[in-house]
Amino acid sequence: RHDASMHDLQALPERYSAAQVRAQVLALSAPPTRTLYDAHGAALDAAQLAALQSALALDAIPAQVAPRYALVVRRADLRTFPTRQRVFSTRDDHDIDRFQESALYPGTAVAILHASRDGQWLFVLAPNYAAWIARERVAEGDRATVLDYAQRTPRLVATGARTLTAFTPELPAASHLPLDMGSSLPLLQDWPAQQAVNGQSPLAAYVVQLPLRDDDGRLRLAPALVPRGADVAAAPLAATQRNLLRQAFKFLGERYGWGNDYDARDCSGFVSDVYRSLGIALPRNTGDQARSPTLASVSYVADAPLAQRRRTLARLQAGDLVYIPGHVMMVIGHDRGRTWVIHDVAGAGYRDASGQLQRVRLNGVSVTPLEPMLLGDGTPFIDRITRIQRVRPLSIE
Repeated sequence: RHDASMHDLQALPERYSAAQVRAQVLALSAPPTRTLYDAHGAALDAAQLAALQSALALDAIPAQVAPRYALVVRRADLRTFPTRQRVFSTRDDHDIDRFQESALYPGTAVAILHASRDGQWLFVLAPNYAAWIARERVAEGDRATVLDYAQRTPRLVATGARTLTAFTPELPAASHLPLDMGSSLPLLQDWPAQQAVNGQSPLAAYVVQLPLRDDDGRLRLAPALVPRGADVAAAPLAATQRNLLRQAFKFLGERYGWGNDYDARDCSGFVSDVYRSLGIALPRNTGDQARSPTLASVSYVADAPLAQRRRTLARLQAGDLVYIPGHVMMVIGHDRGRTWVIHDVAGAGYRDASGQLQRVRLNGVSVTPLEPMLLGDGTPFIDRITRIQRVRPLSIE
């Protein structure tokens, strides 16, 4: 209700004008203003940039657009443009794909506003983002079915870093389907105990309802099993500091993935998935999280004397989110006068015993002290803090 970066699919209008859809698309897919390079180190030329704009098919938007609805059937990338082409900021960077925006997990509902010129990509509104998704990763259904699925309770929540559905040769689309932390699927609690699911007894498993895609792209809901031994819960975990820390550390050492690339996540994706397992949805990007009016901002005066700022940091609680431009860190506690954070971070710097600036390519979920960390130019992280957010008061136990 209060955060413009979040989308309540239940409350979307029945119709959008062509101008509204065009504005939504161009808010994400505006022509690049800086030079980008392909995987071979060649700069994208004018013809390639024009092809990206043509693929948006903005001229094909009808005067009135009625949103269609769908469910994500497999983990799906969200892209800046309707293409899988990877592009980079420099010739020698082949890691951070600048067309990668985010990822959606199975069971996520989306509203479809537009299609690419080749029809293979859809521009969608997801609960916390708007971007292009491959058509093959979603299954379309009627509005009532899709939105009912997204709201139905009880739900099984993936509480491990990654959970797999049970293997089944009878239904390959439901076999060993990866579920990232925070994914949730409706539980079929009334499933008959003696009725097999895909050739297996349900007695030692949870029966969930999976969205599947038929050959014609339509939605089909089917039962599937998640083993009882999997790291899952029959409801979101209690919002406590203990649970939050336990969940965060399940990602320790995972490779950094810009825009949730590499079947992993980036800094904001990391904190979002951890909090989602506690039933709390956050905006997708660090800027939107930092600006969100629904979170409790912790007073931090950026230009205050260093001693005052250090006192503020010393009072932070486990779970507080500390933002600098383009990055977010989760506080885990204090030790020996330092604030410790867990974060999904590409790299950072520090000064060694001789005072020389050292650069460390962490490139994954890491635990570090906050105060000694430096940006590439030697500026302390704590000199660049823009906001500190408290998601909600968390109990300790």
